[in-house]
Amino acid sequence: MKTAHICFLWHMHQPYYTDPVAGSASMPWVRLHATKAYYDMAYRLEKFPSIKATFNFTPSLLRQLQEIGSGAVRDLFLEHAQRPAADLRPEEKAFLVRHFFSANWATMVRPYPRYHELLVKRGTDVYGHDLERIARQFSTQDLLDLQTWHNLAWFGYGTVARYPRLAALRKKNRGFTEEEKQEVLALQLVAVREIVPLYRRLMEQEQIELTTTPFFHPILPLVIDTDFTRRARPDLPLPSRFHAPDDAEAQLQRAVEFHTATFGRAPVGLWPSEGSVCPELIPMLPKVGLRWLATDEGILARSLDAAQQPWQRHRDLYQPYRVGLESHDVTILFRDREISDAFGFVYHKTTPEMAAEDVLRRLRQIISDTPQEQVTIAIVLDGENPWEHYHEGGEQFLSLLYKACSTGALDGDAVRTATATISQALNTAPATRQISHLHSGSWINQDYKIWIGHQEDNRGWDLVGQTRSRLAGMAATLPSDRAQAAWDELYAAEGSDWFWWYGDDFDTDYKVEFDRLFRTHLRNVWTIAGLAPPELLNQPICSPRGMLEADLVTMPLALLRPSIDGLVTDFFEWRGAGRITTQPPLGAMWKAEGILTDIQFGWSLDQLYFRLDPDEQSQPRQTALMVELHLQTPEHLYRLSFSLDQSGPNQFLLSQKSASGQWQEIGPSQSICHQKIIELAVPFKDLQLTAGQEFRMTILVLEHRLEVARYPHHKPATCHVPGPEFEANLWRV
Repeated sequence: MKTAHICFLWHMHQPYYTDPVAGSASMPWVRLHATKAYYDMAYRLEKFPSIKATFNFTPSLLRQLQEIGSGAVRDLFLEHAQRPAADLRPEEKAFLVRHFFSANWATMVRPYPRYHELLVKRGTDVYGHDLERIARQFSTQDLLDLQTWHNLAWFGYGTVARYPRLAALRKKNRGFTEEEKQEVLALQLVAVREIVPLYRRLMEQEQIELTTTPFFHPILPLVIDTDFTRRARPDLPLPSRFHAPDDAEAQLQRAVEFHTATFGRAPVGLWPSEGSVCPELIPMLPKVGLRWLATDEGILARSLDAAQQPWQRHRDLYQPYRVGLESHDVTILFRDREISDAFGFVYHKTTPEMAAEDVLRRLRQIISDTPQEQVTIAIVLDGENPWEHYHEGGEQFLSLLYKACSTGALDGDAVRTATATISQALNTAPATRQISHLHSGSWINQDYKIWIGHQEDNRGWDLVGQTRSRLAGMAATLPSDRAQAAWDELYAAEGSDWFWWYGDDFDTDYKVEFDRLFRTHLRNVWTIAGLAPPELLNQPICSPRGMLEADLVTMPLALLRPSIDGLVTDFFEWRGAGRITTQPPLGAMWKAEGILTDIQFGWSLDQLYFRLDPDEQSQPRQTALMVELHLQTPEHLYRLSFSLDQSGPNQFLLSQKSASGQWQEIGPSQSICHQKIIELAVPFKDLQLTAGQEFRMTILVLEHRLEVARYPHHKPATCHVPGPEFEANLWRV
């Protein structure tokens, strides 16, 4: 009888936004996520008592929940929300107009007519605009409704079910009073105070396991020694060496102590920040009572390859391992990247039914393909950010999935499955294999490049190192409480989140604020120690925000006539073509799409051409991948669809969407070839397009009918059919 344990680990984290010297916080995300994902995830699980899961709470998040719940800390957004709308100063009105639409517009703004009306009134792109001028167009009632909706929209299905008054206020839609706004804000704080008791109760009922992360979410291998970067990326330029293993042990020790005091039970499991591991980390864990940790499957693959044990995914992935010396070894589990990433990046784009069925399909395939009798499947991901992208916060999807898992939908004649906490699974099916050499890296590309190597990252590490050296040299002369407070602020500056936003890997509207927060924590070290902070800490590290690379589309500069042969015939064949970037969107979550490395397009006077360069690493997946080119003309929406499987037929299917919303096939075309690259052509007349007409295009990649990639990432590329003067017009001044 084959037995399979499905282990969900939901990771909850926010960086430490609190400035303890000022006694305030600048960002609202702890408070807002508390009313949505933190509450929703526990609420949904309560409805399925047979479902077991693991939740990881970072201590930096838990501390902020306590600070906000007790009223000790108020964030800047809350202060602006609490102020009576009639009393707002011009700069405060501008703050509301700028920041109070900070939510997923598709799922948290557009569903509410009044909130969407206010967004339309403001405009969807105000970057660089005069916000005080825009705010003057908002009446006092507009501003009051905006204050209310910004907070009301963040409540998830769990809190709305728990507090019916919220549903009544949403139904009211507009014309809120100051008293009703204060009701919403009061219920927020009630929800914040309920998070820890809610999860503690589920833990005591043995339905969930609660685990921890190093206190302020640092990349511990880099805290131990930044030179460890060279193990996976010897090419990266590095800062002056930062070497603080004592800090790493302190971040672990304090995390375990704080978690134990908060939940009444010591954690035995660790999700290391960003799944970052190295051999030197392992002996630190048993010292603080930690018995297991989890990371990404890529770390396992690199570890086995280093030990001359060629990686075979289904044979190797779905089981725990021992790692470390026998006297202080621990168990390590590796997450299934494909399923975990699908929760964050794929399933919100389809129906709850299709999403749940796809999870079940993948799980059945894993259980069938894994040779051992004991199968342990770890699904580990961000537990808060994905749900903003789901309509209704993913409630129906999770309900369908949990119901299927709790009613034996995965069982068979010779298979028994169950969800389990990770400790439950390890007790039932302990590790039987040993990792002799643990790879040094994180879950992203199995290296540490996101947090080090760029000049902004390296400058940040240098500032941390300089501040630490000064504190270490004088800490013994400070009163113990001040010394501890100063070390706290240094540990906060070691957190990964500041370095996540440095460099050009990711972008956010709040990049400058993250930079300021990082430098504030370092300045506080000096201030608490009674010293004047150096001027360097007053100088911004990050560059000004520019255009998101994921939105970048360049237009053709010449007419083309490529050979449709699937080969790079010569250098000039695609010279002058337009290009759509394939770089993943920048943001708080990360996904390596690894499907297309380049997309070029162009035209002659009568044909539209595309060139797609598949990523060689995606070749094992290509049999399940379909490409759809969506072309929106003034009259119709067309779809060109074809398989990425090179062994398949060299043809695409052209379809047109009918008024009823159904795709109607026009017919196949052989104007496509897939060899080293994919080249295809479609006549403009087949799309009923003539010179000068506008059309918009989007390229989708689907796996088992689910969208896994989209180019451009945020909005379609807008083009115009060329006319005889196309090239001449490009040269006009």
